[in-house]
Amino acid sequence: MTGVSTWAALLPVLQAEWHTSNTIAGVVSGAFFAGYLAAVPVLVSLTDRVPARRVYICSCGALACGAIGFALGTGPATAMVFQAVLGAGLAGTYMPGLKELSDRIVGPRQGRAIAFYTSTFGIGTSLSLFVSGLLQRHFGWRAAFLAGAVGPLLAAALMRRLPPAPRVSPASRSSLSFRSVLRDRRVLGYVIGYTAHCWELFALRSWLVAFLGYAATGVSIAPSTIAAAVNLLGPPASIAGNEIAAGRRVRMVRYTMFAGAALAFGMGLTARRGSLIVIAVTAAYVITIMGDSAALTAGLVETSDPAARGTVMAVYSFFGFGGGLLGPIVFGTLLDAGGGTASHRAWILAFASLTAVSLLGAASLTARSAALGAKQKITVD
Repeated sequence: MTGVSTWAALLPVLQAEWHTSNTIAGVVSGAFFAGYLAAVPVLVSLTDRVPARRVYICSCGALACGAIGFALGTGPATAMVFQAVLGAGLAGTYMPGLKELSDRIVGPRQGRAIAFYTSTFGIGTSLSLFVSGLLQRHFGWRAAFLAGAVGPLLAAALMRRLPPAPRVSPASRSSLSFRSVLRDRRVLGYVIGYTAHCWELFALRSWLVAFLGYAATGVSIAPSTIAAAVNLLGPPASIAGNEIAAGRRVRMVRYTMFAGAALAFGMGLTARRGSLIVIAVTAAYVITIMGDSAALTAGLVETSDPAARGTVMAVYSFFGFGGGLLGPIVFGTLLDAGGGTASHRAWILAFASLTAVSLLGAASLTARSAALGAKQKITVD
């Protein structure tokens, strides 16, 4: 993941160099998720038919190519293309890697293993932010993107050393379709929750450095370094959230989404309250967002049929990262509508949109629980 957050870390620098609007910058951020969405139905579903690690290794090559291509680019147009390549590479590593893991570990330890795996996403994001900002300051933005190609190549080498995972009996063709997955209300609740989660999370990650550049001006630490440090709170929050949610996942996810909605609104309101307050509220918001991450994914894996798990994960990722695609674009558009990144009103408006998304996610999970409860009552009666 060394090149996954390089654009987010360098967004203010490249936006100034290329003279782009916030909307165009948001579209470049969204191109990452467009590439992810185009690739994830094929690559993740493929893991129900071929070993997941084969998909993973090939996709590491795509991540390396995307980082190198971005380094050689000349403006927003090429940036969009190689952001999409990076997104496709992540589509073939994140969920296929989780599929490889869940095929190897069964029983009570599986949920905890999934929590540790998903938490490394936040570690990768933080390291990418930190290293990218550091390299840009000393060697320029092209060097930062070139360095992003190193990590995927090392990851592919590590995966090649693993022994083969045990294979499960193939599922019927009818169960390996998006429609059959979405008909399962147990799975659908997690899909809706993950969509809201990703919308909120990736909008924040895409614009966090720019926000800190506006709101945390009283400290000598670079905004990209602050963002990297705050993002490191995500992995322990994700692991702890999964442990707390065991046996009551949907209820705990609803609670954390309600808390996240309040903190999202607080992000906009506290933008002029001083750097320490801004950083504290940002840290609390990141902890809340990540508190439901592993709980959602572990719940999905526990609910899904192992023989069709790749297809279930493809649906989950497709809709989740669809939210990730729209989040940065809508956020950037609202910033422009409110007067730009130098306007306090614009940041209030943009963060208010994340409040609405979080509340919709919580409401959808509440409706899902009510529907399942009614179904179970009818069955018992």
